[in-house]
Amino acid sequence: MSVILSQNNYGKSGVRVLKVTKNSSVHEIKEMNVNVQLEGDFDKVHTEGDNRKVLPTDTMKNTVYVLAKEHPVKSIEEFGIYLAKYFIENNKQVSGVKIYIEEKLWDRISVTGENNSAAVPHPHSFISRGDEKRICSIIHNKNIVSVSSGILGLLVLKTTESGFEHYIKDKYTTLKETNDRVFSTSVKAVWSYANQEVNYARVTETVRQIILDTFAKHHSLSVQQTLYETGKSVLDICTDISEISASMPNKHYLLFNLGQFGIENKNEIFIPTDEPFGLIEAKLKRDK
Repeated sequence: MSVILSQNNYGKSGVRVLKVTKNSSVHEIKEMNVNVQLEGDFDKVHTEGDNRKVLPTDTMKNTVYVLAKEHPVKSIEEFGIYLAKYFIENNKQVSGVKIYIEEKLWDRISVTGENNSAAVPHPHSFISRGDEKRICSIIHNKNIVSVSSGILGLLVLKTTESGFEHYIKDKYTTLKETNDRVFSTSVKAVWSYANQEVNYARVTETVRQIILDTFAKHHSLSVQQTLYETGKSVLDICTDISEISASMPNKHYLLFNLGQFGIENKNEIFIPTDEPFGLIEAKLKRDK
């Protein structure tokens, strides 16, 4: 039996870097987790153990740190494009580069002003947004560069204006219908661009605000409906975006049975649960 190497790639994952920009007394920070993957003429390293065309993954790691120093990291997308172009242009054996970056988000700490005046943002102290991250993927195949951006771990909760009714009921159904429930989800949204001449950071902040506005204002008859309305609003408002995928795992809060103690539970006491959970996903794009 003959065997062929049908596809291969390799790279460095989990390159964590914090860049502090000190152009003034007000400092800026970017904390990133960078993953680099290369494709190209690497057959012989697999079939013959010939390493002459292999760029060591340790070199990739070092390249990330050096380019982060040399490049003004205004957005993870711009830095990812810069990284991908560097690997393509400096390695003839490389035909494709994939860069994936997660950005840990930090906000400035607001501190009380002089003489207990109104709070002001501190110039060099920050507070984490928790598990929320910005993400991007860059695919560079010679002269073609594609970029997608996203938000990960945007945890939201509303205490009313959410329900789930009129679904299929069979012999295994125990879930009770409700028109008033706690709705919580950790939103993941990923989108691609109609063109690359965009302000990536501004688009991301716009999408984030649309997600929050839709979640808060929309009377949800199902997670699916809320997901669809969110994606539709993004495409209606953000003309730079051509397609958006969203994932909304249902973070369940179960009504605790206070009736066993003779107490009425008026949607006030809930049990948070992690697993199992419903997972709702969809992709929306403009109808051409």
